[in-house]
Amino acid sequence: MKSMNIHASCAAIGRAGVLILGESGSGKSDLLLRLMDEGARLVADDRTELYVANGRLWAHAPKNITGLMEVRGLGIVAGPFAKSVALALAVRLGAAERMPAPAFYAPPEGLARAKPVPLIVLDGAGASAPARVRLALKAFAKGLIREGFNLPGKNPK
Repeated sequence: MKSMNIHASCAAIGRAGVLILGESGSGKSDLLLRLMDEGARLVADDRTELYVANGRLWAHAPKNITGLMEVRGLGIVAGPFAKSVALALAVRLGAAERMPAPAFYAPPEGLARAKPVPLIVLDGAGASAPARVRLALKAFAKGLIREGFNLPGKNPK
């Protein structure tokens, strides 16, 4: 099985994997910690191995950091973790558009044969960031996104 090691963190919310992408110092570990505080499980912190199985993109931690998380101001902390998870959402940390166009995570070359994973952009430092991640998971899973609803010239029937 081919895998790729990328700079990202990953959480499991129920059976759904959330890949958290961003530059160094952008808040990946902080958002991961806040998701875990609300019941998510650690999959990987800062480095994540991606692979394709059964047509889906999966994630797990590299062996040398499995079960470890860097908590700023505290250090490296060991704890319970999920061994692997199928990705259901990718989150890129940054400035979010009010009404974004649909987007999908583009995995590294060689893993492109996986089912597309929805991608959202959000400010990970915002108080509502964990709630937005959970809402995005539900909205994509249940088809609740209303594309174009508030765009000028669009009048959904």
